[in-house]
Amino acid sequence: MSRIRTSFSKPTNLIAAIAASASAVAAATAAAAAVASSAPAPAPVAGSAGPASTAGAATGAVATATGGRPAIRLDAAHVSQEQAARKTARNMLHHFGWGTRQFPPLDKLWNRESSWNKYASNPYSGAYGIPQAVPGSKMASAGRDWRTNATTQVRWGLGYIKAVYGYPRRAWQHELAYGWY
Repeated sequence: MSRIRTSFSKPTNLIAAIAASASAVAAATAAAAAVASSAPAPAPVAGSAGPASTAGAATGAVATATGGRPAIRLDAAHVSQEQAARKTARNMLHHFGWGTRQFPPLDKLWNRESSWNKYASNPYSGAYGIPQAVPGSKMASAGRDWRTNATTQVRWGLGYIKAVYGYPRRAWQHELAYGWY
């Protein structure tokens, strides 16, 4: 399975990537069904970008997060990194004076912002990383490895939330009200 980039220079690149992924998923699903039923698999439609090709996105290969931001699941390694970042954030909560009750709103917030992807970037705003810092270089105050280290990004993000909102729940409420935090 090929990897899909999570940052795009133009919206049309995103649409093309989604259409290509949907076509690939549809072809793979048809091939698997054909093997199971011993029927010949239909040929995939090349370059199809119509509603039929985007219907394959419902299988989980490509999902759209709330707020209109693309959330693309890359592979098992991405999922395990996402889970490790979540565990790190949960373990850091007490360092900022918060209990575990603050994790669910934090999880919703950063799932909406970046899907917990440490490489998530927004080419329009310059936002980067798990907390979507603008500009991403702000996170250098938490460590020189801010571009690639989820722990550094989480540490910076929790510090930002504490300084600006006090609690993750308040940051999540602001996100819901205004679409940003």
